[in-house]
Amino acid sequence: MNLSTLIERNAAFEGDKAAIHFEGTTLSYVAFLRRIEQAARALKTRLGVERGDRIAILSLNRPDYLVLLYACARLGAILVPLNWRLAIAEQLFILSDAGIKVLVLEQAFQGILPPVAEQLPFAAIIGLDFDPVGGSKWCELLEEARGDDSNAYVDLSCPLLIVYTSGTTGRPKGAVLRQEALFWNGVMSRHMHELSPTDHILSVLPLFHVGGLNILTTPALHYGATVTLHSRFTPEATLAAFERDRPTLTVLVPATIQALADHPRWPRVDVCSLKAISTGSTMVPRHVIGQLAERGITVLQVYGSTETSPIALYTRLRGDLTRDGSTGRAGVCCEAVITNDAGDKLPPGTAGEIAVRGPNLFCEYWNNQHATREVLRNGWYYTGDIGRSDADGYFWVLDRKKNMIISGGENIYPAEVERVLTEHPDVAECAVVGRPDPRWDEVPVAYVVKQPGARIEADVLIEYVRTQLARFKAPREIIFTDELPRTELGKIQHFKLKDLDARSGNHTEAN
Repeated sequence: MNLSTLIERNAAFEGDKAAIHFEGTTLSYVAFLRRIEQAARALKTRLGVERGDRIAILSLNRPDYLVLLYACARLGAILVPLNWRLAIAEQLFILSDAGIKVLVLEQAFQGILPPVAEQLPFAAIIGLDFDPVGGSKWCELLEEARGDDSNAYVDLSCPLLIVYTSGTTGRPKGAVLRQEALFWNGVMSRHMHELSPTDHILSVLPLFHVGGLNILTTPALHYGATVTLHSRFTPEATLAAFERDRPTLTVLVPATIQALADHPRWPRVDVCSLKAISTGSTMVPRHVIGQLAERGITVLQVYGSTETSPIALYTRLRGDLTRDGSTGRAGVCCEAVITNDAGDKLPPGTAGEIAVRGPNLFCEYWNNQHATREVLRNGWYYTGDIGRSDADGYFWVLDRKKNMIISGGENIYPAEVERVLTEHPDVAECAVVGRPDPRWDEVPVAYVVKQPGARIEADVLIEYVRTQLARFKAPREIIFTDELPRTELGKIQHFKLKDLDARSGNHTEAN
């Protein structure tokens, strides 16, 4: 058995049922399965994809994103989703680090092809919606493929995804998720949402994130539900889908919920079909929950990370939702504890690091044993987040031990931005911290010490970062300073800069 077997079973039970709606077209479960088989056949017979080979995808949401995922599951290959918001330099690092054999992409992102041809000349290029020079067009590749559509020795123990997370050392790390991690994650989603074949999922978050892919989208397909897929989130399209498509469940991050609540149509939109909206990715502000509650919508909270597939803690439909601010209990297939720095379990009410254990965990960081050993110890994943639990096993997420900024649901590691800034010849040293923002939750700001005699302007530095990193990672403000606060051992004290920034009050508005 592999993960695509679940699609086979659903096609056998209710083959004509809609699996995926997308932009006016519908794939039944039988049609979805046939396309998965075609894709697996094409990858194997035309491109020589074998068990363990890496296939990258750079695309907005579309049905073939999911087709490719299950085709990889069928072959024992590994899908590498690329964040289309990243700068080309970041995407190239991921492609090179993963050692991809195939790159599948939309025409909108073909600007990456010249550097890929230079740095990865042996990678096969497949255009989803165009015919790339020196490559193949997806639909023609599928139509022409003949032969077998599976590889030997493929089961749920095979790695299926390498999802790159921003790295605390300044470079992304590739979390490797086995097929079984997605399987057990789906079991927990079913428990959390009371998911059944009668459900209709609205999926608007990007599939390159495990939240968009695995909180509801893949679990829905495993249990025979229907998914309406949007290429990307917009408030207008989401509100229209609530009324037109009548979904029962969806996942949104706080920033997208706020965008809906700020829309002039929000008070009048019919949302009565929704059983619940699930949210997470950061500490969920109370006012965000209140905006949904005012419309009579049940809010479910989920906590996890790329490394947990992502479901680890959650509140449950028709469960206890009265504990203010709680992100719920450990999932039905995993464990969670609060620990001290020595890894000892702490008693209820005591703050410490959240650790998770279960079959939903990642197995390693790709080609990075040191980073793996830092967070995976004795079967437990040490999340780097600070929380507490009560005597009944409910958890509260209090803070982030890791110095991470979450902006609009996207993770930003200061070390990554600091690495780019310090590569500029006019920068002596710098530190990046998060600033609270009403729209994005947080935005990055940078404190910079110039090189002696340098005359660099803030706007020039910001544009420089944007050439190397995704726009959302670039500092919204540069504050020049003569020195940075440090410990006795010379480590920069980011918390002091955050306090200084909060007291200054001279904030430019984030765009």
